[in-house]
Amino acid sequence: MTTFWIFIALVVLVSLLLIWVPHFRQQKLLIAEAAGIRNQTNIELFNERLAVLEKELDEELLDQQEFAALKQELEISLLQDMKQGSDESLTATIKPKSPLIPAVLSIVLVGISAYCYQHLGAYQMLDQPMTAANPHAGMTADQIMSQQVMMMEQQVKAQPDNSQAWFNLGHAYISANRYDEAVTSFDKVIDLVGLHAELIGPKATALFYKNNQQMTPAIQALIDQALSLDSKDPSTLLLVGMNAFFNANYSEAINAWETILGSDRTDVDRSAVINAIETAKMRLGAETGEMPQDATHQKAMTKNNTAPAPKTMPSAATVTIAISIAPELADKVGPSDMLFVFARPVTGAKVPLAATKISVKALPANVVLDDTTNMGGDMKLSDATAVEIIAVLSKHGSVRPQAGDLQGKLANVSVGGNGTLVIDTLVN
Repeated sequence: MTTFWIFIALVVLVSLLLIWVPHFRQQKLLIAEAAGIRNQTNIELFNERLAVLEKELDEELLDQQEFAALKQELEISLLQDMKQGSDESLTATIKPKSPLIPAVLSIVLVGISAYCYQHLGAYQMLDQPMTAANPHAGMTADQIMSQQVMMMEQQVKAQPDNSQAWFNLGHAYISANRYDEAVTSFDKVIDLVGLHAELIGPKATALFYKNNQQMTPAIQALIDQALSLDSKDPSTLLLVGMNAFFNANYSEAINAWETILGSDRTDVDRSAVINAIETAKMRLGAETGEMPQDATHQKAMTKNNTAPAPKTMPSAATVTIAISIAPELADKVGPSDMLFVFARPVTGAKVPLAATKISVKALPANVVLDDTTNMGGDMKLSDATAVEIIAVLSKHGSVRPQAGDLQGKLANVSVGGNGTLVIDTLVN
């Protein structure tokens, strides 16, 4: 910024010089012109007087000695007049030009410069760090993901033998919910570099999401194959833990995720895995299946069949849902049933961002989902702008809807907002 202000000062200085230098130069020219006119007048007077003396000499009115004396006196007078024309007395007789006009021009120059810079410039940004323009400004999350996938597709088209490019494209396809293409990409990597656990795990994950996050014998076979090659492969163990967590097998989920932490792998988001383990331990240790009452959650449970408001106002990264059961399905509810509630993004990969469970005895209830109830993945509730809420009243202790379970959904709830969900569907 210092360089910028030095440059501005130099520009202003040059502009002022262009105004004031001609003013002073014109003053000197006036003095020189006046001096020249006076000297010319003195020379003309000298020549006239000399002509008179020469005429008187020719007419013998003066002798040679008198002529010489008068001529010398005339020359001395001329020299005195010439000298007088170059001294300060002449300068005093010249009226100096008024500096008013250049002064006004200087003020106008500075004023106009300041006004234009204030209204057309960006001086407010001088103290701000320079940042690159956001290439995704004005684009939705789906548009950004589509653009990234397109760039990766162009890369693999240009470099069809680049295994890393195919691997990255496979993960991008998963994020874009293009699971068949993700499987094809991972198969391509396997063809290029051979069969490895770190490639089978992502392929199994893509098939898991394609099957609506439900385990199948084919997916389980891929998991077994990956773990036989590397019993500590992070991508496979993440999938094992996720599936176990969804089925309320928290001990199995904790074991899978703790194996990842014990592998000393450097390509793992350890903080996310630790957070997932803590969430699973919280679920495992919850008495009677109800949510823990702690300062971070601020969950509001109901008593005596009433649903009080939450104790605190929800934060910007919180979704509050009032859940109840449709009267026509009340006779389908058993005393040992468990309610699973989870949120997943409306756009992008349908990955659960937050989940919790409560006992059916607590219904109706206000359920609060936030980052402290996340699923341990890279994405959190605060990363989304809107989510889909799914509630499953399970008779089998599993988050997967099965025959005889009850279910309810909210298609779109803004993060930071609230909604009402009625469990009104019997799963066949």
